[in-house]
Amino acid sequence: MQSAAYSLSSPCSIPSLKPRKFGSRAGFQPIRVSSSFAAPERHEHSVSLPNRSWRLSSSSSLPLRAWNLVPSDSKPDRFEVRATAAESAGEGEKSGSLVKILELGLLFGLWYLFNIYFNIYNKQVLKVFHYPVTISAVQFAVGTIIVSLMWTFNLYKRPKVSGEQLVAIVPLALVHILGNLFTNMSLGKVAVSFTHTIKAMEPFFSVVLSAMFLGELPTVWVVGSLLPIVGGVVLASVTEASFNWPGFWSAMASNLANQSRNVLSKKLMVKKEESLDNITLFSIITIMSFILLAPVAIFVEGIKFTPAYMQSAGLNVKEVVVRSLLAALSFHAYQQVSYMILQRVSPVTHSVGNCVKRVVVIVSSVIFFKTPVSLINSLGTGIALAGVFLYSRVKSIKPKAKAA
Repeated sequence: MQSAAYSLSSPCSIPSLKPRKFGSRAGFQPIRVSSSFAAPERHEHSVSLPNRSWRLSSSSSLPLRAWNLVPSDSKPDRFEVRATAAESAGEGEKSGSLVKILELGLLFGLWYLFNIYFNIYNKQVLKVFHYPVTISAVQFAVGTIIVSLMWTFNLYKRPKVSGEQLVAIVPLALVHILGNLFTNMSLGKVAVSFTHTIKAMEPFFSVVLSAMFLGELPTVWVVGSLLPIVGGVVLASVTEASFNWPGFWSAMASNLANQSRNVLSKKLMVKKEESLDNITLFSIITIMSFILLAPVAIFVEGIKFTPAYMQSAGLNVKEVVVRSLLAALSFHAYQQVSYMILQRVSPVTHSVGNCVKRVVVIVSSVIFFKTPVSLINSLGTGIALAGVFLYSRVKSIKPKAKAA
């Protein structure tokens, strides 16, 4: 396409030009439009055109540079464009930050919601189906199916695990089995709210086990935060309507097992080149837990999760099976979401969120099951949970290094 270049700037009588003739106004600034093939014999005319964002400069060697009587606003234009770009970038960052906050909020909501459903459905099943080992095996079986589907359809990358890593994971799987098994045993014996009140003592076991096996001595602030936890649990236990020793000790054993898993994770999985991310490690532990627990469940309790047995026991087969599967799905989902949150926030923030989650579970279970709660019992639970929150905050306080 030929470029029609015409120069409207003239070396002849510039003062004789009348911008009004071309419809321009006094506030407009002239621009130079040049031609690459204009005949030198033709007169070139200079006009004042409205200021545009485009500019065609002259390729002619005619002396027209003195025409620029009005200061050019090219620099302000550049400044304005850059400022607008910077503002757009700032808005983009704010928008991205808002999206991340919304995503994190959604994950926290799902974490709490799945946990509530797990405890409610699990309690309903364990009240009528008194086989906690079988229920635990079913939960691990459903988790194994979910993990297998994730790896099969590439929803999450299938890991390459060495034999040495599998050997190191076996102790983690064992304590993971015990932690969930003892929790189910406690839920079958006492109220959901009381089980979670006792499980609020997890920080106490974490501090003791870390000091014994990792040499991590607690600070004065950490020890101080443990006092209201222990005192609150004792006060709640004394006034608990559903209290019984099997349910109490099962919940305490669950605390010991779960915190042992955390300590073993730190002690055994220390090589960075062999480390696994949290979700992958949890997936492998889930599969290994099912493989280890399934034969134990059959040996200890027999094959009880069948329609024939449940009908003979006078149970509603459909209700037991559906609620067991929903509890298992919720169990795996809330732990999966918990690890997803842990990848996005600091351990302290995750610990605070876990404390809030326990409060939500206790309150929702009390409302759903209409659990009788006395004023003293509520006070003890509140003190214990406040201690857990305080513990999660003081854990972030690092001791000052001693001067040499």
